[in-house]
Amino acid sequence: MESSFLKLDASAFLESWQHFDTDDNGYIEGKQLHDFFWHLQKKLGTDDAVIAEKVQRMMERFMSKYDVSADGHVQIPKLANMILPEDENFLLVFRRETPLDNSVEFMRIWRKYDADSSGFISAVELKSFLQDLFQQHKKQIPEAKLDEYTHAMMKIFDKNKDGRLDLNDLARILALQENFLLQFKMDASSKDERKRDFETIFAHYDVSKTGALEGPEVDGFVKDMMELVKPSISGVDLDKFRQILLNHCDMNKDGKIQKSELALCLGLKITP
Repeated sequence: MESSFLKLDASAFLESWQHFDTDDNGYIEGKQLHDFFWHLQKKLGTDDAVIAEKVQRMMERFMSKYDVSADGHVQIPKLANMILPEDENFLLVFRRETPLDNSVEFMRIWRKYDADSSGFISAVELKSFLQDLFQQHKKQIPEAKLDEYTHAMMKIFDKNKDGRLDLNDLARILALQENFLLQFKMDASSKDERKRDFETIFAHYDVSKTGALEGPEVDGFVKDMMELVKPSISGVDLDKFRQILLNHCDMNKDGKIQKSELALCLGLKITP
């Protein structure tokens, strides 16, 4: 790592990254790399007279060590791994080691850390989440550093600056993959096509393979369904939609949605 970056912490890195990753997709265009390094050097207070030389050296080092993808995208973990001190590189835990491709697992995490069921993650709850995550990866983090990380995550991902995270904020932190339901044609007219899609969709959310959706499985399905018509939903919204779905589909009132119950709600005849 360049000695000039030794003073850089994860919070400053993320702030600079978001200056360029305006749509929050986890990468910047390769042509922006020069401006990114320039921005970081200015943030570190580097004298203008030496910035050009330092930026050129960083560009050469990055390009020789990492291949920019064919589409010209530079991913955030590569830059963080190169620039940040090892103990500040906690960002990689989220962006590389724990990407989620299923809303069920995302909702399992949400329910666990939204301990007071408020529909939001407070700073205290986020700290608990980070602590558990570091322990899972066998990383020993001092209390003061954990507080610093919690503050940094809140500062960067709390988009409306109300001191708490909503569903969408946590989804960005965990790099939740694209909504599973977007790949299906909601207006499919063929009966066989609708049945086939239903089988695929139910199997995706029935993570426990019990033939019924329950707990975070219902949550994950509701979240993805509602985001098809309302891109940004809150935890409070999700709880309301969840209850509506259960009231409508949970025929035997066992708190679960059986495969046959969901099919009936959707106007399909599916053999149990």
